[in-house]
Amino acid sequence: MEAIQTIRKTRQFLLDTIKDLSAEQINTIPQGFSNNIIWHLGHMVAAQQGVCYIRAGIAPVLDQAFIDRYKSGTKPEHIITDQEIGQIKGLMFSSLDQLQQDYDQKAFEGYTAWSTRYGNTISNIQEAIDFLPFHEGMHIGYIMAFKKLIGQPAESLK
Repeated sequence: MEAIQTIRKTRQFLLDTIKDLSAEQINTIPQGFSNNIIWHLGHMVAAQQGVCYIRAGIAPVLDQAFIDRYKSGTKPEHIITDQEIGQIKGLMFSSLDQLQQDYDQKAFEGYTAWSTRYGNTISNIQEAIDFLPFHEGMHIGYIMAFKKLIGQPAESLK
């Protein structure tokens, strides 16, 4: 599906943009904010599970504890280790692979319509997937701003 490929490309761009940041930088919560870069990455994955699976009445493919940790309204509870950062980065793509597979197998037939806080009505899985780039775009904007606020490693300034 083309929309999933667009999300994949956007996520790859995002990860390329932050690849030189240290775990400390990725965990830094800029003054005046309540979360950090890694929270936003985790939230993008958790939101995909909520919008696509939970709203369709299907058990999410990720563990509920992960979704609860990164759902809207939460904030970082602890420093995320390099290992956890790697896992979240991996989930950004493995969750899309699973979404594509489940979409191809028509797993989302019983999707229940709902309204987003942004005024969109999502009535089926296609609309849900089409909504994800909008949602992720907002979080990418935060990540790009946070990157400027926390500074960049000297190597990337060359």
